[in-house]
Amino acid sequence: GIHTSGGDPVDVSAPCAVPSPSTAQAAQTPAAPPPYIAASAIGETRVTPDRAVVQVTVDSRAESAASAGAQNRDKQERVIAAVKAQGVAAPQIRTSGYRVNPEYAEPERGKSPRITGYRATNTVQVEVRSIENLGKVIDAALGAGATNIGTVGLYASNTDSARREAVKLAATKARGEAESAAAAAGGTLGTMIELIIDPGAIPRPLLQNVVVTGAATSFGDTGDSG
Repeated sequence: GIHTSGGDPVDVSAPCAVPSPSTAQAAQTPAAPPPYIAASAIGETRVTPDRAVVQVTVDSRAESAASAGAQNRDKQERVIAAVKAQGVAAPQIRTSGYRVNPEYAEPERGKSPRITGYRATNTVQVEVRSIENLGKVIDAALGAGATNIGTVGLYASNTDSARREAVKLAATKARGEAESAAAAAGGTLGTMIELIIDPGAIPRPLLQNVVVTGAATSFGDTGDSG
């Protein structure tokens, strides 16, 4: 306290700020980030497909929508039974599309279009887990009344090891490019700072067109699936 002449003591205080450790650090100039080289690369491996997915379609026509639908149901049941007889389990067969549409006659001048009948279309997706049976499955479906076979997708059931190999190739390529860039600039690489793997890089199925000749089905060279 400060004493005044002839009076009672008076307390005098003044605000002051003492930098805390966090405040002192914030006041410092941030250190510049260390120099670095960013490089990216793509690694690719190939695996042999061992499974297939095929679209099997059945068309039916009748005078009424109900008749077209009923005929289609009966025909599709025969097709599915034939596919199952080739070793395809029920969970591997699912409906991917169904519709019933009217069909019209050629319109006459000044008259409304006239419905001549109805067409029912039912498509099922069949997963063939033994690719050696693919041709037999397709032939069985056609023999039982299927009217169309869609594009066949071939794929591998296990791609884990191939993906790991692709990641290894990509990392090796990226490091090689970074080393070349560092050497060209007169330096060398230090410790790796960050490695990012693209999670969206998934195997692409190999698509094949189906060639139907009579009751026999053949395919082009399946090759490898990337």
